[in-house]
Amino acid sequence: MTHEPVHGTWEPLPAARWEDGFLSGNGHHGALVFGDLDDDRVVVTHHTLVRPNGSEHARPPRLAAELPALRDRLLAGDLTAAEDFTDGRPLLWVQPFHPAFQTRLRTTDEHADDRTGYRRSVDFTTGETTAVHADRTSRVFVSRADDLVVQCVTAPGGTLDISLDPRLPNAPAGLVVDDGALLTAEGALLTLRVRYPDSDRAYTGLALVAVTGGTTALAPTGVRVTGAASVLLLTRVHRHTGEPDTAAEAQELRDVWGGQTYDALLARHLPLHRTAYDRVTLDLAADPAERALPGSELLRRPGSTALLERLFAAGRYHLLSASGMNPPRLTGLWTGDWDTAWSGAFTNDANVNLQTACAPSAALPEVTEALAGLIQRQLPDWRENARAVFGARGAVAPAHTDGESGLTYHFDREYPLHLWTAGADWLLKPLVDHDEIRGERDPRTAAVLAEVAGFYEDFLTRTDDDGRLVVVPSYSPENRPANASWGAINAAMDLSAARHALLTAADYHRGSPDADRWHALAERLPPHRINTDGALAEWAWPGLDDSYDHRHLSHLYGVWPLDEITPYDTPRLADAAHRALELRGAENDSAHGHLHHALIAARLRDGERVARALAAVLEGDFFHASLMSAHYPNRHVYNADAAHTLPAVLIEMLVQSTPDRLVLLPALPAACPEGELRGVRTRFGAELDLTWNRETATAVVRPTRTHRIELRTSSSARPLDLVAGEDRVLTLGAR
Repeated sequence: MTHEPVHGTWEPLPAARWEDGFLSGNGHHGALVFGDLDDDRVVVTHHTLVRPNGSEHARPPRLAAELPALRDRLLAGDLTAAEDFTDGRPLLWVQPFHPAFQTRLRTTDEHADDRTGYRRSVDFTTGETTAVHADRTSRVFVSRADDLVVQCVTAPGGTLDISLDPRLPNAPAGLVVDDGALLTAEGALLTLRVRYPDSDRAYTGLALVAVTGGTTALAPTGVRVTGAASVLLLTRVHRHTGEPDTAAEAQELRDVWGGQTYDALLARHLPLHRTAYDRVTLDLAADPAERALPGSELLRRPGSTALLERLFAAGRYHLLSASGMNPPRLTGLWTGDWDTAWSGAFTNDANVNLQTACAPSAALPEVTEALAGLIQRQLPDWRENARAVFGARGAVAPAHTDGESGLTYHFDREYPLHLWTAGADWLLKPLVDHDEIRGERDPRTAAVLAEVAGFYEDFLTRTDDDGRLVVVPSYSPENRPANASWGAINAAMDLSAARHALLTAADYHRGSPDADRWHALAERLPPHRINTDGALAEWAWPGLDDSYDHRHLSHLYGVWPLDEITPYDTPRLADAAHRALELRGAENDSAHGHLHHALIAARLRDGERVARALAAVLEGDFFHASLMSAHYPNRHVYNADAAHTLPAVLIEMLVQSTPDRLVLLPALPAACPEGELRGVRTRFGAELDLTWNRETATAVVRPTRTHRIELRTSSSARPLDLVAGEDRVLTLGAR
């Protein structure tokens, strides 16, 4: 039994469902590993693999000329006017994410009836999955150093048939599949090309098979290896148009390998993965016996602190593994099925945002850089969205993207996502937090902020009777007023996002004439409204009634992730936000709704509400044996929201920070009476370790810059002077 948190998980049986397969990834390639040594399957994925469905040619609706009339109608009281603000197109989904194929190693030595001593595991510190039975072992990882899926099978015995198998659930009809196998000096080269129907696009997979001992021969589905001591499989896939030079790609694969052993390839990968993973750890002083349990058994103990420890570790691991060329999708980087819910997209009106929420504080700059890369690639499309829909300069982010196009084309009457203007600010927020942590401002972030501010300059032109600016049209994802249509006026999220974007852009460009103008524009935005229930209204425009039973909490954007509304600076608004949280229903029981609720509750210092939201997820059977999560209870719809968001909740209930404030133990649930959080990053430029028990707490603050901040605890507030390079040890009294 271990007396430290477990940085991995294990199971006593192979995965019977792909959802239970252990995961590895490098932010480009993903591997979903079943761990059955008799039929050793690894589903290979890649962030670029999206199926053409017509949306690759879609453009945003050109509605700018009709915008003034829409505004007139809405301001005149026509509460359904936005339903006509369309070019008449049907709802079009973004290109759906899909798996490439599965590598398959089938042996003739069947052991299916005897699983004695079998174990499969994944090591979060290395990114390596392992399956062991008797003297046979299969190890898999996805290399950050070489961008390869690497698999080694030792002591396979007998005959091993190796193939690239494209036959995965719900593959569309009309795929054109060409495969090939070639014997080589090291063993063999397998190729698989899959062409999408009615498209010039395709993807090609290559697998280099290096065999030690035994013989290798061609077989109907690939190659057959007999009597080998070990087999090394190196796999890549890429999406393309035209005819790729397979010979050149095979040579590149061979050059990357260079005759290295599996362990040598793993050694090249480890510094890039382990360094990132090890930066932050959480120890909740869990029962050692529970820590030793397989994940599936631990999930049946939802009140266990060992479960929280493992899900925290797994969440950071999966988030890191899914992030590289892109941040995580709705499914992270993995799927075993072509039919991915909601196209397996990047959904920017809550899901990407929640999944990446912990990246700055949990010391995963790899994730924020992946998000920054996606924004930079799509910025030209954001500009076109602003021009086409709003006739404005600047940039407007789409609510959904497949990772290729950043254009707004996914909308309909009940989801008028083309009206949503807050997306850019929300996507940029982790990048701003990251800049605050490191004490340097990324010029890319500064430039995008300026474009977003430029959009608001052109967009915010209407005023109310008091001379305040009006956000019209305005959309609160994905809700509607109880007495109006979805496209409305002055959604609370839009007000908060516009204010934050303008003030942040002004701060990044301090001293310029633009900054003064942006700051003045932000000051003209209206305040939030408190409704007759005492709750922060989802729409600040008078006469628009709240709809409380909804999974999204867009209107509380000012509480989390922003710092616009806090118990310390704006107590009246914080009380109203808390009332809004009390009234909010869970609607369809989505995992993201529960954890979004928890994040806001933590900011409002409500530890009991945090605990209830966590319990809804932990008791609702949201997690697969892989410790990847589902969108709905009872493991329905594979989805990464809960897995990737849970670490953010656990950090927020323990430590919160702004550039000028540190809040310790703001929302600690009673179920976590003692523990240690190490390595968390703060937005005032310090690394922090926190230990606590039932009586006291101690924080060690390691500042990288000299600064005075405010220290907040449950019982006091006081200034704290920090000096760069000088550790501060803070001891808190009885809690």
